[in-house]
Amino acid sequence: MSEAEGTAPEEWRRTSPLSFAVSAILSLRSAGLPALAALIGTGAARQGWTVIVPVLLAMGLLTALISFLAWRRFRYRIGETDIRVERGLFSRTARSVPYERIQDVSLEQALVPRLFGMVEVKFETGAGGKDEVRVRYVSSDEAEALRETVRARISGAAAGTAEPSAAEETAAALFVMDRKRLAMFGLFEFSLVAFAVLAGAAQQFDSLLPIDIWSYQAWVGLLGERGHSLQGAGLAAQVIAATLAIATLSLVGLATGFIRTVLRDYGFRLEDTPKGLRRRRGLLTRTDVIMPLPRIQALKLRTGIVRRRFGWHELGVVSLAQDAKEANHIIVPFGKMDEIDAVVAATGFALPTADTAWRRPCLRYQIDRALLLLVPPCFAALAVTSGGQRLGLGSQAMLPAVGALLALAALIFVSARFRWRHDRYAVEGVRIYVRRGWLAPRLDIASAIRLQSVEIVQGPLARRRSYANLRFGLAGGTLEIVGATLEDARAIRADVLSHIARVDFSHS
Repeated sequence: MSEAEGTAPEEWRRTSPLSFAVSAILSLRSAGLPALAALIGTGAARQGWTVIVPVLLAMGLLTALISFLAWRRFRYRIGETDIRVERGLFSRTARSVPYERIQDVSLEQALVPRLFGMVEVKFETGAGGKDEVRVRYVSSDEAEALRETVRARISGAAAGTAEPSAAEETAAALFVMDRKRLAMFGLFEFSLVAFAVLAGAAQQFDSLLPIDIWSYQAWVGLLGERGHSLQGAGLAAQVIAATLAIATLSLVGLATGFIRTVLRDYGFRLEDTPKGLRRRRGLLTRTDVIMPLPRIQALKLRTGIVRRRFGWHELGVVSLAQDAKEANHIIVPFGKMDEIDAVVAATGFALPTADTAWRRPCLRYQIDRALLLLVPPCFAALAVTSGGQRLGLGSQAMLPAVGALLALAALIFVSARFRWRHDRYAVEGVRIYVRRGWLAPRLDIASAIRLQSVEIVQGPLARRRSYANLRFGLAGGTLEIVGATLEDARAIRADVLSHIARVDFSHS
């Protein structure tokens, strides 16, 4: 890396000189569209490009100057006990993060930095992105060397003893998603984000559109000018129009989900390395994350209502070195259970077996929850009934409201019955299993020795009915057993606390 005063690891370093160019392009991209919209909104665009071009050029030069000054004022140092970063143009900020606070070091390449061969290095502290230290931007080789140096210092080894190439040579591929699997995965990722983007753009540039797209009368008038009439259309034509609208919505949702999936998970590869699980993915933004196995606290197995019928599942891990952009790391985004079983075994966890002693939440909890869900509809029915009586309506006019309330009550109690049959939990040694849901079941697997805390939560009704919820402390994500009997909850808490007390994580 280019350094301020030399090559010794204790001295101050600077990032690559190209980093200010990358930052300038990213800043200009973020500010260019709002500035163009402001020019259009204020009427400056009516004077032509003679006004817009000079303004955009001036903005570009100013952005480049600020980025250059920010690069000149940024420096960092890899010390014996901590990483120190200084930044700021007018107000200087100096940060020092001890190595024992750093959970992991990850690399990320967005599209623009990749064009310049630059990588962003993130030192994750386990604070969900709120306390991360970032170095923007260095070359790929320098980023790998920096990551290995910091990891060596975290583990107490001498700086520079770790060899990234040796780790890569001994890496074993656990899960690789080829293009065929990626395309199939994209078809299941239905999304309507594109409609939200188009709606926002339409509101931003509505003054440039020929009609008010949010006005029904405007569309009626436009169709009338072209020789069409909505008023004269029959029922069949209206049904066809509605069908085409739904088909268009579905196609756009499928296309949006497919594109997002390809951009995020292109080249997905999970490897088992001596340092932990290494995940690389992304088309435009390439991420490279290593999850040390001792820092994985729990696994999350998920599926969907549709994809479950085809045997597809998703596996994620809750790690102390959690991703700032995600609640947990996804290590198998779209796989079969035999593939997931191999990955779970590599993490040191285990899936439940046919001999697992499952326990259900107590039935009192499900009944009380169903009754509480019925309270708002009952008040609404009473309000409708009293309003109808004041208006002089007969009892027959109230029958639809009463019928809807009875149907809702039946649906709630049937749903509670299904939840009671399918929600379950089990504790086997240090393993905690929590399964919830019946249409799209979710399974959480945690290790008692890697939890940070456990608490019993009881509301007024739960105290009277002798049941409770158990909440387990994780660095990222959540884990909870709901509706356990009070005796069972106390026994599980005592067992988990005994496992937590045996492990000293200050030396892990």
